[in-house]
Amino acid sequence: MKIADFELERYFARWEFAVRHLLCASDLEGYPMAALLELADDETRGLWHDLRLGYTESSGHPLLRAAIAGLYETVDPDEVLVFSGAEEAIYCLLSVAVGAGDHVIVTWPGYQSLYEVARVAGADVSLHELRQADGWALDVDRIRAAVRPTTRLIVVNAPHNPTGMLPSHAEWRTLTELCAEAGVTLFADEVYRFLEYDDADRLPAGADALPAGISLGVMSKSFAMAGLRIGWLATHDRALLERCASFKDYTTICPSAPAEILSLIGLRARTSVLERSRAIISTNLAVLDRLVAERPEILTWVRPRAGSVAYPELTLAGRFTGWDADRFAAELVEAEGVLLLPGSRFGQPGNHVRLGFGRLDLPEAVAGLERFAAG
Repeated sequence: MKIADFELERYFARWEFAVRHLLCASDLEGYPMAALLELADDETRGLWHDLRLGYTESSGHPLLRAAIAGLYETVDPDEVLVFSGAEEAIYCLLSVAVGAGDHVIVTWPGYQSLYEVARVAGADVSLHELRQADGWALDVDRIRAAVRPTTRLIVVNAPHNPTGMLPSHAEWRTLTELCAEAGVTLFADEVYRFLEYDDADRLPAGADALPAGISLGVMSKSFAMAGLRIGWLATHDRALLERCASFKDYTTICPSAPAEILSLIGLRARTSVLERSRAIISTNLAVLDRLVAERPEILTWVRPRAGSVAYPELTLAGRFTGWDADRFAAELVEAEGVLLLPGSRFGQPGNHVRLGFGRLDLPEAVAGLERFAAG
């Protein structure tokens, strides 16, 4: 099998642990282990204390699947399959759900595996480009026009990485109705779900919205536990889950035993865990709002509606005239140890960069960006 290099991940492999400030991280400040264990209830404390480091159930610990199912309105524990991170879930799902002759529509710019794996599986992929001029909004009419008789999947990441886009309830309802009418499966990448800035904006999960809807979740983003490498798929399509489970026998086979119990602790205490995540985002958004308002000569943006990332456009005037985002990011990291992610890593040339605001050092990172811009 030949697959294109994952440009974003190659970029992070080079820089993520070599810089002082990661101003483009998509996840949140990692939850402290000691603080997480303090949230354990009697049952999970016992599970952790008595844990044996053997193989685990390939579909995921029954208690963990029950906790994940509790994130949805209509999903049963048997309609959840646990993976070693969201990436494995994407890889397994797209490998079994589509093939030669099938058509897939995917929001873009976006996480490369959401479309690259489908291409490797033999599917024809249409990228649904989100446009800054439209406020990065989902255009359901354009999606409708792109649907073919061979369309099998519509893949939508919402809340969206990298733009922070979140469809309105009306847009989401229209999209789900389109999928139902066309007999197309909706694959909803919801790894930033629960990080809406207004709870009223939270959309029905993909797995709840349609009998054939699929929800992708992970502990890495909203729950700030990327190091656990626990992700999942939730869907009423049990036959599809079974095919994914059979494919997973050729990847990780089963999840990590310690990670499962720690994830269970986090999900049972999700109110506290999510409060921490939202507090970090709220504090950092205030810093970024000030930056955008006071320093338009550095960047402008469509303010995100949810999640921990945004996709501003660098102004690149004055001494930066003639630069692009790649050069700006390269010079910035050398001068200040502050890393931005150029839009080219999503396959998009120009002046956009992904800016992440889930880390506690964001004020220091922004100060470094301002120093660099001031020359």
